[in-house]
Amino acid sequence: MTDLRLEGSRVIVSGGGSGIGLAVAAAFLREGAKVGIISRTAQTVERALAGALADSDGLVFASVADVSDESSLAEAVLDLTTRLGGLDHIVASAGVEGEMGASLEEVTEQGFREVLNVNVLGAFLLVKQAAPHLKLASEASVTIIGSDSGFVAAPGMLAYNASKGAIVQLTRALSFELYEDFKIRVNSVCPSIVDTPMARRGMGVDSFNDVPFPVNTPDDVAWSVLFLSSPLSRAINGVSLMSDFGYSARSSFPA
Repeated sequence: MTDLRLEGSRVIVSGGGSGIGLAVAAAFLREGAKVGIISRTAQTVERALAGALADSDGLVFASVADVSDESSLAEAVLDLTTRLGGLDHIVASAGVEGEMGASLEEVTEQGFREVLNVNVLGAFLLVKQAAPHLKLASEASVTIIGSDSGFVAAPGMLAYNASKGAIVQLTRALSFELYEDFKIRVNSVCPSIVDTPMARRGMGVDSFNDVPFPVNTPDDVAWSVLFLSSPLSRAINGVSLMSDFGYSARSSFPA
């Protein structure tokens, strides 16, 4: 088995209490990393620590914060970095879906702002607060959870599409700024639909078992995050990795 060289590394995962973030946190733990999770509510943290992150042998820590609130997030990052004994990797996974199914006329200003505040501002603030600590590490990385919605559009997803498009360019901009002087790599993973509570809620389904399209599991995304965080991917920087079963590569030509 390939050693991803993540054992003993120190990781913070925002949105780490559920969905993709929880799968990412659990995957890092299996690799022998020390993990700090940030979640918006204490209830989500408690469920994660009693469930997928139970029996972690003291390698997991948690803090409650709103990623769109800089002071709250700053306290969480400092708290977790202190308890982890430093910081090597961060994963920005916190996200919201917004007013799914709403037409242009139905999307509210408040709803649009909330999606941008969590999905884009939240990712930016996490990197900003973590950067001073990552600059002290020798093989640091940042991975942002994006979406295929940053490249293709679907009706009824205006705010979400806009936010994930912003993540693609934020990834590029951060990758240049942080790599030149500090060799911190920044990439994003951009999956198509992932079977998470948020996706089920947004699409109004109880299960994806019978849908006529392929669906990522949270573990599918977690494996991509592990690879991009690993020193083995040291040449990969500024990439938004599509994880959509090849759908975006298809031509519209009717052949």
